[in-house]
Amino acid sequence: MTHHPHPDAPGMTVSCAVITVSDTRTRDTDRSGQLIQQLLSETGHTIGFYTLVKDEPDQIRSQMQTLSDRSDLDALIFNGGTGIAPRDTTYDAIEGLLEKTLPGFGEIFRTLSYAEIGSRAIASRAIAGVYRGKLIFSVPGSSNAVKLVLETLILPELVHLVSQLRGS
Repeated sequence: MTHHPHPDAPGMTVSCAVITVSDTRTRDTDRSGQLIQQLLSETGHTIGFYTLVKDEPDQIRSQMQTLSDRSDLDALIFNGGTGIAPRDTTYDAIEGLLEKTLPGFGEIFRTLSYAEIGSRAIASRAIAGVYRGKLIFSVPGSSNAVKLVLETLILPELVHLVSQLRGS
């Protein structure tokens, strides 16, 4: 059940960038990136940019900085690289740049994940926050995790959070 203490702006469309962080996926095999785009589109939001980047901190930071300068984007959704394996660097690249964090995002996501996958949820370093006036989400790369986080956290709050950033 989703609770909305304040109504969202009616008909507001959020323009999102979808960035898949992976050393192995291609546009054809990026099921999670495709799923994020599909779920956003189905709920009336737009995809202003989509790409894949290698799990290299400099490439991830560069992508975040470049996209945050674009006036046509409201939110950036990164997927992949949030675990603790040596090549999982998304959290490390993004966390240090965030000007504000939304600690509840990662906490609630891990709680929801725990209900689905058990104690392995502790390895997820999902994070959300604000950078240069843009909403930033970094989520695991598995399609099940993407579906869970989009449907239960990101989509229900996307309009509200972007409205707050815009001061409306």
